[in-house]
Amino acid sequence: MQSTFALLESLNVGNLVSNDAAINTYFAEQFASLTPMKVLIALIMGFVVGVVIAFVYKKCYRGVLYSPSFSMTLVMLTLITTPVVMCIKSDIALSMGMVGALSIVRFRTAVKDPMDTAYMFWALTMGILLGAELYVIALVVVLGISVVLFLMTFVKFTNPNAYLLVLHYDEAAEYDIQQQLRRTVKQRRLRSKTMTRAGAEMTYEVRLDNKQDLVASMLNIDGVHDATLVACQTEAGA
Repeated sequence: MQSTFALLESLNVGNLVSNDAAINTYFAEQFASLTPMKVLIALIMGFVVGVVIAFVYKKCYRGVLYSPSFSMTLVMLTLITTPVVMCIKSDIALSMGMVGALSIVRFRTAVKDPMDTAYMFWALTMGILLGAELYVIALVVVLGISVVLFLMTFVKFTNPNAYLLVLHYDEAAEYDIQQQLRRTVKQRRLRSKTMTRAGAEMTYEVRLDNKQDLVASMLNIDGVHDATLVACQTEAGA
């Protein structure tokens, strides 16, 4: 009987030892090429680079309504792409499986401004470079693209943005509206004008090269009921 218990104990001890060895081997394989410190450094770099991209997007944005959530999305894209590339760069089978999985994903979010798509690809590219541990190249790329974007934005490389200014006003206020537009907007064109018994509606195509508060200046005119500034669909952010 004692020999039976001794045999069972030896088997249990042997199983525990083998399980411990298997666990140690598993973690050793996991951390052979990917250590927690490497992941932490890559995530910190990804956060810094993502914040730089979001900052450039905010300063160079020339649309009507700036979206803080899209800036957060740029940071998250960089952070998410970085560990994914770190995991698949040393495993061909895993990388092929990841490509197959991503090929069936369909993103249905509409991107209205082509520049937003460029910023998304920029964030993904930075995540790939950081995941490959090419930190110096990633910093050079993000700084270089930032400088180019700032130059294109503030050196007036692009044409002023096109907007539609829609006004509802009393007929007596039309002269003051025309005078205000002459003072504040250099490029403008009348698109439509409607007169009713309740008042008048006028739509102007205007081109603005800075974030001046045109709507507020229109509302300061006596007789103007409301003013709306809308980015043209074909040239939003252009």
